[in-house]
Amino acid sequence: MAAEKDAFFVVRKGNNVGVYKSINDLQSVLRSSINDPSLSVFKGYGLSKEAEEYLSSHGLKNAIYSIDTSDLHDDLFGQLSICPYREPNSVKDKSSGKNHSDKRPHDVVGSASFAANPQVKHAKLDNFLQGPPISSYCTSCIVEFDGASKGNPGQAGAGAVLRTADGSMVFRLREGVGIATNNVAEYRGAILGLKYALSKGFKHIRIQGDSKLVCMQVQGLWKTKTQNMTELCKVAKELKDQFVSFQICHVEREYNTEADAQANLGIHLRNGEIQVECDVK
Repeated sequence: MAAEKDAFFVVRKGNNVGVYKSINDLQSVLRSSINDPSLSVFKGYGLSKEAEEYLSSHGLKNAIYSIDTSDLHDDLFGQLSICPYREPNSVKDKSSGKNHSDKRPHDVVGSASFAANPQVKHAKLDNFLQGPPISSYCTSCIVEFDGASKGNPGQAGAGAVLRTADGSMVFRLREGVGIATNNVAEYRGAILGLKYALSKGFKHIRIQGDSKLVCMQVQGLWKTKTQNMTELCKVAKELKDQFVSFQICHVEREYNTEADAQANLGIHLRNGEIQVECDVK
């Protein structure tokens, strides 16, 4: 990162945009907003003097959120790359104790890191503005997923919880998976949550779980090494493509207890049997 002197980050949070030219400036907003589903991070190079003057004239100074997306126009930042971010120290995958040879380098930024993907698609500002604004929170949701297997492989269950954008619990989901491994159960939990979110009309989604394997494979950062994983990953990717905006991130186990509880309840269900609890009064 030290060599990328002309790099800058464009961070969208709801309808507000911040531009950061130093890692230190970026740290605080990521620490405070890592679990905010409206947060999107893009990376660009060579911020022009004209762009800096334009942003300054609209009140954006010292990396403070004070410019609205409606004040931005295409070509202001040139080419931008999407930066999938996650919390650091989340390198442990409970579903696999093996070291993965295809780990990728990361740009570590404060309390988040960005996966370096050489095949990442570039986008202009019009793509950047397609993320969910605050006014679309009614169509935005957070899905937490997990899987459990007693024996690995053994009797398994999948679980997911669906929350509104502000974190309020809406649905608890669990499904019987039959005899399966932890990895299969984790994928089934993610697929369960994605399908249910689509069935309820959500357009913007942030999905998270403590399976690093699922999160990295769905992002295309890790390869699938078995036919079973390939098929499940394909289903998950087909579902994610049906959302207007999609984010997936890996979290530690302690932040995934609700989904874990549902997955353990799913162990007692028949393969394919789904139970749903609604928390809306």
